[in-house]
Amino acid sequence: MKNLIRLSDYSKKEIFDIFQIADEIDSGRYRNFLSGKTAVMFFPTSSIRTRVSFEKGISLLGGQTIIFPPEALDKKEDIRDVAGYLNNWADVLIIRHNDIHLLDKISRYAHCPVINAMTSVNHPCEMLSDMYALSKIRNDFLNDNYLFCGMNGNIGLAWKEASEVLGFSLSQCCPKGYEMENVNTYNDILTAVFGKDIICTDSLPKKYLADFRDYQITTAVMQKANKGAVLNPCPPFYRGEEVSDDVIDSSYFAGYSFKKYLLQIQQAIIIYSMTR
Repeated sequence: MKNLIRLSDYSKKEIFDIFQIADEIDSGRYRNFLSGKTAVMFFPTSSIRTRVSFEKGISLLGGQTIIFPPEALDKKEDIRDVAGYLNNWADVLIIRHNDIHLLDKISRYAHCPVINAMTSVNHPCEMLSDMYALSKIRNDFLNDNYLFCGMNGNIGLAWKEASEVLGFSLSQCCPKGYEMENVNTYNDILTAVFGKDIICTDSLPKKYLADFRDYQITTAVMQKANKGAVLNPCPPFYRGEEVSDDVIDSSYFAGYSFKKYLLQIQQAIIIYSMTR
């Protein structure tokens, strides 16, 4: 088995092996892969896209899900004992929890794969889905120039992690004080977007909106990027905040269907994790 906690634990080849499995999902090859198996999942009630795609994907593979809120892992009971009991019944653990170190600890005691469905410092499943989706619409998505417009948070760090593993060029645009370490950073949006192919954003906590008022991605901003550039905002996005209303309604927006690949990628991650 192989856990998915950090993309940096994977090689470029391993990521493309996951993409290959995703390509084969619709052939029916894995239709009963999870027959008789159980995925124990920890998700907050606010999770929509990640939870739906995991639950549906597991069902289509013939498995069942048992779902708890992430707070169930924060109780007094030692996590090694929680894992010890779950080892009797769980075939895969899928966890969305702020603390990545908790996932590390669970993985030390679990006898099944642990899959990170998002923490406060990364979001590997989302990154794999986005890169897979880009591979379907770009001629060479690894040679594209990427710009992340946003603060130093889990989505920005996830893009950084993906760029380090896959080797694509990533820059950041943000006000001073919000930079990620070891990433080329711009403090002017029009300068930053010039020469870029893929523009990514993340939503902003209310208290930071004023600082980012000059960093909104609009149609006028996207027109300064390379021809054919794509806007890929991380959902949930908020019109009028990190992105303008008009740009979401424009052809630059990757579109809602861009996320349809979450389904195949979540399935492929499970299959890969349980067979390696």
